[in-house]
Amino acid sequence: MPIVMVPRVLFLIGLLLSGCASRGEPTKRVSVQSELKLVQVRERPSLIPAASEATGPKDDAGSLATLRLTARRTSELDQGGNRLWTVELHGDGEVIVSWDAVSGHAARQEVDRFWTPGNASPLPPGVYSLGQPEPWGEDLWFDLLPRFSTTRSALGIHRCYPGTGCLCIPNRDAIEALAAWVRESGLAQLTVLN
Repeated sequence: MPIVMVPRVLFLIGLLLSGCASRGEPTKRVSVQSELKLVQVRERPSLIPAASEATGPKDDAGSLATLRLTARRTSELDQGGNRLWTVELHGDGEVIVSWDAVSGHAARQEVDRFWTPGNASPLPPGVYSLGQPEPWGEDLWFDLLPRFSTTRSALGIHRCYPGTGCLCIPNRDAIEALAAWVRESGLAQLTVLN
């Protein structure tokens, strides 16, 4: 195995051990070439209608400096018994757009979220450094680095369903919209509220 591959292999092993791996096929597949064309063509996102259709900031979206990103667990469950989450982009004192997400396996919602890698529990509450979106196979990956003490590692935001440890946004358009906001605004922090 070439030495340059070791970090990638260790990263993938870390994802499996942390419990952050896709369990099921995404609802829609897009080729890497199509994804790259989309990023190259869309220099500046241009639309914020309803939350489900939002593709990113527009010129009059308010001050990008006041934006903050949060995620919170709701009391609602999906058909598979997974706890639903809401990822919200706040600006100027209000929610600009929100996206549905999941985190943690349905049967592992009440286990220790801070100290046990690979237990498929949801993200622990706290503040995370948020990385820029990067290609991850045929999808996107955003690094999440906890700014608090935990043994959890290899955490991120990506598209999968159900989630098993990371913050998973199952809708392809939603994760593309989040990526557009992060790229355009320079968002570098996520706060998990509960």
